[in-house]
Amino acid sequence: MKTAAFDYFRPSMLEEAMEMLARAGESAKVLAGGQTLVPIMAFRLAQPAVLIDLNRIEGLNYIRDDGEALSIGAMTRHRDVERSTLVSRHCPLLAQAIRQVAHPVIRNRGTAGGSLCHADPAAEWPTIAIALRAEIVVRSVRGTRIVAARDFFTSLLTTALMEDEILVEVRLPKMHANTRASFLEVSRRHGDFALVSVAAQISTSESGEVEEIRLALGGVGDVPIDASEAAEPIVGQKPSEKQFEKIGAAVARGLTPPSDIHASPEYRREVAEGLTVRALMTASGKQ
Repeated sequence: MKTAAFDYFRPSMLEEAMEMLARAGESAKVLAGGQTLVPIMAFRLAQPAVLIDLNRIEGLNYIRDDGEALSIGAMTRHRDVERSTLVSRHCPLLAQAIRQVAHPVIRNRGTAGGSLCHADPAAEWPTIAIALRAEIVVRSVRGTRIVAARDFFTSLLTTALMEDEILVEVRLPKMHANTRASFLEVSRRHGDFALVSVAAQISTSESGEVEEIRLALGGVGDVPIDASEAAEPIVGQKPSEKQFEKIGAAVARGLTPPSDIHASPEYRREVAEGLTVRALMTASGKQ
């Protein structure tokens, strides 16, 4: 199919894009990498009257060390994240996850901001944002707003972005010393969206006790699930496989996964339990 007719604008400055978006309102869509929006438009599942292309705007493609956080511009391609030494050094959870995003040709065009705004609960970027409690920076002609990841994803394919706002940056806390991470997912085929994904990050003391655990799951709800609370009982203790099995079981009991043509809720719960244990084992260095 072909897209419905639309007006196309390609501004060269962010301020210009924000003014266009403010004028067009809900009739407009913002184009980043186009790996999701363009196919949706081709099937006429989205029919914006105005398309605002961000690809000519300079200053939205970067990976920057800002002290306690890595700041990543919205137009940064997945491939740039995959190749970044800053990401591999300071945010290995993202470095592992980004290699699971579709295929190289998609990663060459797809963007961090595009994936976050599309808000597919099975996608890697939203799950990582929830796991690391990222901050998401959005801008409009009215000013700048910083939204916590937990508040950004509101429901299936829906975010807290206002109709005149553009996502410009995501800020991810840098990994501290004595911290390990693991990202695992199960999909029907390599490159498909995950049926279930698990992001785990564990920080330990010099003597091996758990100081902090971050745990999030994708593909098991309308938004990625922050399951860190289920792991809190082992904070202050040395981790073991038996404890991780208890956490996996607790996580699975708390899930209400969707049912679709790819998997039943029961299957997703079973996979989530096993994948959680494996991810925690890996993040603890025990596997």
